[in-house]
Amino acid sequence: MSETNKIGVIRDINGPIVTIELPGARSGEQVKIGELGLYGEILSLNGARAVVQTYESTDGVRPGEPVVGLGWPLSVELGPGLMGGIFDGVQRPLTKLALQSGDYIRRGLSVPALDRTKLWAFEPNAELEPGAKVGPGTVLGRVQETLTIEHRILAPPGVEGELEEIAPAGEYDIESNIARVRDHRGLSHRLSLYQRWPVRKPRPYLKRDDGVSPLITGQRVIDTFFPQLKGGKGAVPGPFGAGKTVVQQQVARWSNADIVIYVGCGERGNELVDVLETFPELDDPYSGRKLMERTLLVANTSNMPVVAREASVYVGITMAEYYRDMGYDVVMLADSTSRWAEALREVSGRLGQMPVEEGYPAYLASRLAAVYERAGRVETFGAGSGSVTLIGAVSPPGGDFSEPVTSHTKDIIETFWALSKELADARHYPSIDWVTSFSGHVKTAAEWWHTEIDPDWEKRRGAALALLARDAELSRIVNLVGPEALSDAQRWELEGASLIKEGVLQQSALDEIDTFCSPAKQYALLDLAITIYKRGEALVKLGVPVTELQRLPLLAKMRRIKSMYSSEQLEQIQAFRQEVDQAMEAIRIEYAKQGEPQSSLGHAA
Repeated sequence: MSETNKIGVIRDINGPIVTIELPGARSGEQVKIGELGLYGEILSLNGARAVVQTYESTDGVRPGEPVVGLGWPLSVELGPGLMGGIFDGVQRPLTKLALQSGDYIRRGLSVPALDRTKLWAFEPNAELEPGAKVGPGTVLGRVQETLTIEHRILAPPGVEGELEEIAPAGEYDIESNIARVRDHRGLSHRLSLYQRWPVRKPRPYLKRDDGVSPLITGQRVIDTFFPQLKGGKGAVPGPFGAGKTVVQQQVARWSNADIVIYVGCGERGNELVDVLETFPELDDPYSGRKLMERTLLVANTSNMPVVAREASVYVGITMAEYYRDMGYDVVMLADSTSRWAEALREVSGRLGQMPVEEGYPAYLASRLAAVYERAGRVETFGAGSGSVTLIGAVSPPGGDFSEPVTSHTKDIIETFWALSKELADARHYPSIDWVTSFSGHVKTAAEWWHTEIDPDWEKRRGAALALLARDAELSRIVNLVGPEALSDAQRWELEGASLIKEGVLQQSALDEIDTFCSPAKQYALLDLAITIYKRGEALVKLGVPVTELQRLPLLAKMRRIKSMYSSEQLEQIQAFRQEVDQAMEAIRIEYAKQGEPQSSLGHAA
């Protein structure tokens, strides 16, 4: 125990809320509670008396037991060794905890997040020599953390001055001194391969930039219809069973971000077990290497302490900002922010704070906004541009999107992927509802699509959404009076919308061919569906009965072609386009020879 530790005593216990007597305590300071040494965080102070929230169960802890003030706020260790790891809500490595206590974590265990014994090959920055000016974010050197990720060792915020020395290339543990900087007061700062940072304090940057390129997820309904930019804020709300976790896991698996951080916040343990079992076996479609080489997980499942659930989101976003500062594009997925908000509600209730909507504290909206605002694309101090894309799942009770967490989130974010119970019941996955979902990034994303894929992307997307909106109108009529009341033209509109829904929007996460769809394949499928509809629309106007068009084998093939050819087989998809043109042209020629049809079907269009 260091001389700076302060000793106090427990006065009162109310679940995870403990009242202590601790002279010299500071708000936000971490403390160790009782004989077990449970970790906690000071929420409020009144003289020497403080209110603490603990990250573990207080069962068996008694008033009168000692309290130790640690002298620093809840912080995380940032350095080589994070990638591929799985941590709990306060950044304890779960694999090491399991070795010490088995499947059930013993209370009071304290294990450092980063391995102190492992040696890392450090390569100093060749441009730095003694006497050089060093500031926050200066790249001191590099460590190859995984075969995919180069870990840039940065001077931490708050350190600025003249470089006195830098370590030569070699192998070092994370506590070894690799540089020394003298500031303007003459104080010397020794820098190691890792640094600590308080999780509730956003890491600084030079300036904030606008997003310029979309986050490609390989999911057509997201990339093509409701795109998300790198550095954007998104939400996936939906009722139980609608597929929120699968959507987030698909984004984690296939997005073109450099780093993926997946935070399981209060969700079922079997879902995270599925992630742990499947991710190590998956190959990254961009690097060809294993996906876990650029992924880390924060797990605080529903059976883990509720207060640590609240901390887990801050732990995840702080690690995301750290890799952002290296110049990487990071995507962080929080599953789910509703469980995080429930933790806020439980703690506020035990503190006796006045509840507002559905028992949530009055500061729910501001806390949500503060977390989401830590996302964004920024210009870093020393490593160029980096970004954090934050996507949170929301689990509204009963699928009610008007409840507080969903409604407040909707006011904050820019991309809203609303999941539909009706689509999920119809086995249409991803069950993202094209009527209630929205994206504020379409114009910016269109510039990328126009340059990289095709100039007609925005036009095709608009035509598809218009057809889907028309389908919603006509479906209400069909439900009331039946399909016989519709004209041939209207029935063909329903058929065209069905092609888009089944041939483009539907995408199985379990289909080895279609689980990931490249942007080029996405546009090819969308263009095919719109082309078939447009060609058929012209034929219906010529008088071709819609029933004859519905019998065409190409419609069935359009619905399954997404699973027939991979993203590398675009030639086969283009060959099918020629089949469509030939079949439609043959029908046009046949009916042109017959002249103006006498059937009333032709005039119904």
